[in-house]
Amino acid sequence: MTCIDKVEPAAPAAVAVSRNLLTAELAETLKLAVPLALTQLGQIAMMTTDLAFIGRLGSDAVAAAALAHTVFFVSFTIGMGMVSAVSPLAAQAFGARDPRMMRRALRVGLWAGFFMVLPLMALPFQGERILLALGQAPATAHLAQQYLFGLGWGILPALWFIALRGFMSAVNRPEPVLWITLAAIPANALMVYLLLYGKWGMPELGLFGAGLATTLVNLGTFLAGAWFCARRRPFRKYHVFARVWRLDWPLMGKLVAVGAPISLSFLLEYGLFGAAGLLMGLISTTALAAHQIALQIAAILFMVPFGVSMAATVRVGHAVGRRDADAVRRAGYVAVALSAVFMTVMTLAVILARSAIAELFLGEASDATAQLIAMLLLIGATFFIADGMQTTTAGALRGMNDTQVPLLFAVISYWLIGFASACALAFLLKLGAAGVWIGLSLGTAVYATLLILRFRLLARRLAA
Repeated sequence: MTCIDKVEPAAPAAVAVSRNLLTAELAETLKLAVPLALTQLGQIAMMTTDLAFIGRLGSDAVAAAALAHTVFFVSFTIGMGMVSAVSPLAAQAFGARDPRMMRRALRVGLWAGFFMVLPLMALPFQGERILLALGQAPATAHLAQQYLFGLGWGILPALWFIALRGFMSAVNRPEPVLWITLAAIPANALMVYLLLYGKWGMPELGLFGAGLATTLVNLGTFLAGAWFCARRRPFRKYHVFARVWRLDWPLMGKLVAVGAPISLSFLLEYGLFGAAGLLMGLISTTALAAHQIALQIAAILFMVPFGVSMAATVRVGHAVGRRDADAVRRAGYVAVALSAVFMTVMTLAVILARSAIAELFLGEASDATAQLIAMLLLIGATFFIADGMQTTTAGALRGMNDTQVPLLFAVISYWLIGFASACALAFLLKLGAAGVWIGLSLGTAVYATLLILRFRLLARRLAA
């Protein structure tokens, strides 16, 4: 028997093994991604419910809510990025079978949220002044401030819940977070309805009531998550709240090193969309209202790949902890492919249903706002797929603690290309709202491309 005869039977076996590994990786990714994606959809469902209730108050209220969310998320995403570092740190510790490090990772995440909350609350509580300084209409800025007064108090429990979610995902058990979120959806809808409109004997608090309802729901979700971590299997064996008052400065430094670039990347990304809202406000109130509703649809679609992104962070983190380079590559590529397929399907659905989506928020009246919403969704379809791929690839890179280079990519893509293009197309070329969304599409596509190339490079280095 020749050497070739000996090698040939091994090739089909190697292919079969590779397929089995990819299938197993897909199964494990879906096991994590489905609950996480549904959790994210639950979060956006609560925001969409708020917007639907507020929309019945008129376009001015919708525009005010858009501005309020812009100010709020600029502040909140700074904290969200920092506590998101709990997930890769805990996942790597889980892969390395180091339960003490997992407990420490969650502990420093909780402390990080506590230390940041007062500076983060300052921005929403000064929202009206900020919006006036940016040239927004005084009446709309005042309404936005009322909403922010209610939202601002919910920052800390929301950050703590994100830290708990990262820990539970790291141990391959994200289901309790989903259960909590599903229970929070009707609770949030009921509380917004009661406090916004003053029903069933409750005071009519307007936009402040809608924000306050969200804060109360955030507090409830955190308390429920803390109970699961402390009392239910498999989390309680880690004793996550043991000596929680002790500060772990060395690990805090590592969390900051990983989390600060995540915060800045989130800020650059969400800041771009927030800046787009400000540009829309300079165009017209109709453009701002249409932008907010169309962006809400984009956010709904984004939540699924964002859930896949969190799963990618965990799966890649587990492989890094085991020092398994092949598993790192498989985990990243499977997650990115999963997001690309999903977003392709959803993009086609949005294109076909864009007019019906506008009517869902504004009723049957075919006014200028509804027509503009339909047009923006058609333009936005060009970046939905790229948006899903960039967030998933970024999650895979976070699993390797690679956060500084993606931050540089975000500066280049979102601001040097995306924002500059939006301004030029909207005002210099007189494309208005359409020009803003074309600029968003360009920036997102460039960012996705750079991140995929970065992951490919690091995966090859690990394999070598």
